Amino acid sequence: MASLGTAALTALVLVAAPVPAAAHPGHQHTRSAHVWLSTPDGTNKMTDAGTVDFGAAVDSATPTIVVDQNRKYQEMVGFGASITDSSAAVLYRLDPKARDAAMKDLFAADRLNFLRQPIGASDFTDEPAYTYDDVPAGQTDFGLRHFSIAHDKTQILPLLRQARRLNPELKVMGTPWSPPAWMKTNGSLVGGRLIDTPAIYRAYAAYLVKFIKAYRAEGVRVDYLTLQNEPQNRNPSGYPGMDLPSWQAAKVIEQLGPMLRGEDTKILGYDHNWTEHPNDAANTPPDETADINHYPQELLASPAARWVDGTAYHCYSGDPSAMTALHNEFPTKGIYFTECSGSQSGNPADTFSDTLKWHARNLIIGNTRNWAKTVVNWNLALDETNGPHTGGCGTCTGVITVAADGTVTRNAEYYTLGHLARFVRPGAVRVASTSFGTTGWNGQVMDVAFVNPNGETVLVAHNENDNPQAVNVRFGDEQFTYTLPGGALATFVWRGRTDDRPIAPTGWTATASTASATEGPAYAVDDDASTRFSTGAAQAPGQYLQVDLGKVQRVGRIVFDTGASTGDYPRGYTITASTDGMTWGPVRSVGAAPFATGYPKSPVRYVRITLTGESGSWWSVADVRAYR
Repeated sequence: MASLGTAALTALVLVAAPVPAAAHPGHQHTRSAHVWLSTPDGTNKMTDAGTVDFGAAVDSATPTIVVDQNRKYQEMVGFGASITDSSAAVLYRLDPKARDAAMKDLFAADRLNFLRQPIGASDFTDEPAYTYDDVPAGQTDFGLRHFSIAHDKTQILPLLRQARRLNPELKVMGTPWSPPAWMKTNGSLVGGRLIDTPAIYRAYAAYLVKFIKAYRAEGVRVDYLTLQNEPQNRNPSGYPGMDLPSWQAAKVIEQLGPMLRGEDTKILGYDHNWTEHPNDAANTPPDETADINHYPQELLASPAARWVDGTAYHCYSGDPSAMTALHNEFPTKGIYFTECSGSQSGNPADTFSDTLKWHARNLIIGNTRNWAKTVVNWNLALDETNGPHTGGCGTCTGVITVAADGTVTRNAEYYTLGHLARFVRPGAVRVASTSFGTTGWNGQVMDVAFVNPNGETVLVAHNENDNPQAVNVRFGDEQFTYTLPGGALATFVWRGRTDDRPIAPTGWTATASTASATEGPAYAVDDDASTRFSTGAAQAPGQYLQVDLGKVQRVGRIVFDTGASTGDYPRGYTITASTDGMTWGPVRSVGAAPFATGYPKSPVRYVRITLTGESGSWWSVADVRAYR
């Protein structure tokens, strides 16, 4: 770690034009952000923390989250959980008035608007496993004459209809844990795989379509569909499951896609972990080795991909960056996050705190910063023993807990989901924001930003540190400062737009004369403020960082942001710019903290910062941004 300096300068600015009038003293600012706050100790649970006023942007040593609403990413679909058999059962233990109150709280107050529904039994079932076309052992039903969703009419379908009445924005996704046993190699709902014949592939596709149409007849539209929950979990512990390699999934989809013409249901592939669990990888059959940590890519590279809208992910192995890697390979295909359960901590008293913090980092912010259009927890409701369930997880927690005495408790999942669902509307677009924290935890502030269809900006921020941390939030030429309590999750909402026109750093590269072996110059232009370029050595005259913007383009502003490393600033420097990398001209620079902004208003491709001073401290840059 570089030693900390005491000077105020922590970033560099290229300046060739006056500061905008909005930043001058005396300028009137009327914008404010409304704040909602949750803390790990439970003192605040989606607490309305009032408003904080924007003022003129003033550089300071406080790390600054810059929200660039004109750099856009994915469009959001929704946030929610699953009404499993177990969830329905515990909700129906409540008297009708209490059940209605719980449903209203979930779908009207917390505004959950996405439900991933098991097609048949899952591990969270309070009765024997079933599908919608079970026949005696040794028999088949290729005509699906015995198909029936009668099981769901008593509890599940009424709850789904009620959820949609409470929140008309609701989307529903269907996922099977197993096809009917007569379609499988082992004749069982537990384990096995599909029999490899065209007739079985057609029958399974027809079975899924029949489910969609039967649900629609009952007033529930199925918007998304996957073929198999966790297709690489080949040995489920006593509950329905199936091994479905990508090559078999492609064969089913080739049948299913044409059958869905005229329906409003989109097919999603995979529906499993960010990366394959080591135990699953170790048990991979010879005909599936290409799928090891590559299942989504195998499916999307197949001819069946033309029928696939996107890829669904779970949280139980790997980290959210796998979704960005897939997006970069297949940018036209959507990314959806569709399952993660909360879990009871070793010390139950820590469950709320542990869940709030882990879900904030990995699900609420980590998923959405990595292209996920949805964030979906597992069980909507469970009892106080984390059940009922058949095999599988014995420590999973629900969004709410329904006790035997009728007490309904909101768990941390209720609040983490609410920090998105209450404020980020379907059709909202994620936009750029500098974020210093990481899913793996580095003790900094992590955030994600959205713009709603009505123009509101929503910023969700999590303080990974147990101690309070102050951050600036900058929006155009305005900003506010807010101190986040230790471990807190906060949502900020404000109205208004900026005229900023950020330039995406696509194709940018960087070089340096002196660089750390682990924090090279590429980290200055990786569009990730949680990483940084660092010299890794004491400052000396002649050290430089050079940024190549990829092509000659007119740049109105350029920003060098030191991020959270507020002490690693250059003790003296000059800035030059070039269009060809050979002929360089000076650019007047002005120091400020944590970053500074310049207005060259001229064609630029290369920018070089050369040190003129010396110090025992290193020098670092977390993020370089440019604006037209």
